Amino acid sequence: GGKASHGKVAFELATRTLTIENINVEPAQPELANVKIAKVTAVGVRQPNEAHFSADSIDVSGVEVAFTYTDRAKLKANYKIPQIIAHEFSGPTRAASAPLSGSIVDMYRFMLAQYATVSASSIMAPTIAVNVDAGTGNAGGGDFVYSGLAVQNVNRGKIETAKTDRITYSLDVTQPGKPGKMTGELSGLAAYDFDASAVTAALDPQGSSDDSFHRIYRRISANSYVVTMAPGVRVKIDDVAIDDIAIRPSKFRMAEIMALMPADGSIPTPAQSRDMIEKVADFFEGFQIGKAEIGKQTVETPQGTGKLNAFKYEQNRIALEGLDMPTPQGQLRMERFALKSFSAANLIRWAASLRTPGQPPSPDQMLGLFRVLEGAEIKGVVSPFKNTRQLITIDTISLNWGQLVGSIPSKANLVVKMVTPTDPSNPAQRPLIMAGVDKLAIDLDLGAAWTESSGAFALAPATIDLGNLAKAQARFALANVPRGVFTADPVQAMGQAAQIETGAIELSLRDSGVVDLVVAQFSRMQNVSRDAARSAIAEMIRAQGEKVTAANLDAKAAVDALAGFVETSGQTLTIKLTPLGKLPVVQLIDALNSEPIVALAQFRIEASTGL
Repeated sequence: GGKASHGKVAFELATRTLTIENINVEPAQPELANVKIAKVTAVGVRQPNEAHFSADSIDVSGVEVAFTYTDRAKLKANYKIPQIIAHEFSGPTRAASAPLSGSIVDMYRFMLAQYATVSASSIMAPTIAVNVDAGTGNAGGGDFVYSGLAVQNVNRGKIETAKTDRITYSLDVTQPGKPGKMTGELSGLAAYDFDASAVTAALDPQGSSDDSFHRIYRRISANSYVVTMAPGVRVKIDDVAIDDIAIRPSKFRMAEIMALMPADGSIPTPAQSRDMIEKVADFFEGFQIGKAEIGKQTVETPQGTGKLNAFKYEQNRIALEGLDMPTPQGQLRMERFALKSFSAANLIRWAASLRTPGQPPSPDQMLGLFRVLEGAEIKGVVSPFKNTRQLITIDTISLNWGQLVGSIPSKANLVVKMVTPTDPSNPAQRPLIMAGVDKLAIDLDLGAAWTESSGAFALAPATIDLGNLAKAQARFALANVPRGVFTADPVQAMGQAAQIETGAIELSLRDSGVVDLVVAQFSRMQNVSRDAARSAIAEMIRAQGEKVTAANLDAKAAVDALAGFVETSGQTLTIKLTPLGKLPVVQLIDALNSEPIVALAQFRIEASTGL
């Protein structure tokens, strides 16, 4: 039902040059493209058969294309292309029938289908101007200009390279009562080795059963990207590269994503919301990137300038490097922040699981975060400490977990190496400040793992080194730990805990100044000399220890070792507790709560000190 017309047609036999002027295509449906072309000149035209033709070159000038999308939102787009030049072109004599639905997805399928029927050694368009009209009062409209578009080696749905020198745009971002514009410039955009076949399969309205990944781009890159938003806000990004972009047609269902919102604009019901979230999660599972790297990024705001040297993504690992940004307290610097085995699909599903109207998230729902990633790492942080001029420095904070049982990790490791100023406003730290300790150097290494085959659970290593005070180490073992104890259900966990048996416990404490600190604090409180304070503390330990040694003679060695540890600074105190027989953990905890001395009697105690 549409209309098509053209003006003068000429053919020069000697050079086999075909010229057609004033082509005008007016479709009956406004959703389809209205096309105007001032002139088409094809040189070296040949027709190997009725269905196909080829040409040495095709020069198309004065192209105007207008789209009107009415799929859920009315949007108009007008393209003006002064010139398109194609070399060594081959294609069908007739285009396939365009879709009548007006769906953007159907239009994409139609255009990809056309790509699959043509080939050319090159296609170039010096300038493309696009105007997008989102309607009066709606944000999102604006103008785009593409400069220096060049496509090389188009071959029936595959493109070797597609490059554009520059893309500039100006968009309306007006909100009610807040007029605004956003401008941007993207330079050196290039795409390599595009393959439309997987995208076409993913856009099939009947769905695709293909569950394997297919690469659609070998690489997409750009030299720089600059965006100016609100007054005084400017973002600049250098050197973007994304490699090996692939999709899984069975999961990458673009049509389903675009059809998620109710057509009448109403708020989705809880059931619709759950369906939407699940489809979005599937969509992310159907998208894969081999590697991505974004170079230096700068964000200028009235409050200051923030910088990031690089963003990197590879094998589900995300890293930010070289962060330098202003905060109200001062400048924050960070060498590296990384997330390990990050899953966007699992993050979406986990966030959705927390949404229970009228109820807070359950412990099991919160523990679902462990399925989103497997660890995080921070390195090289220098940050202001509160509103003081002092700094917190973090060498490393690393947390890893794995071997999930349900939603609970059965293996974890935490490493912390940092220096923090002591806080005069914290009552617990005042003794440190009075003793002249203005910084705490913290070196923490905690590891825990469960072995299902043996039922053994070990806390090792467990080390904390407060550089200017002390270093403590611990080893703790449990036996006969059942799988069922790893649950968010406290009733089930307690029931399973009855089977767990206590193993050996080893503790060591190396004095690097903590003994002198305790002695000095006691000296001030009792108003006695430090030597007198040291002796008094040792005697108090021995006096209290008599109650313990009455029930367990082994404890005398521990009491003597602890008293000797106080009497001489700079020593290392070591204590080892070995169960005398099978000792259920639940029984030990009950004894510690009621009769700690009786609990200690269940162990053979070994203790020593040494410099």
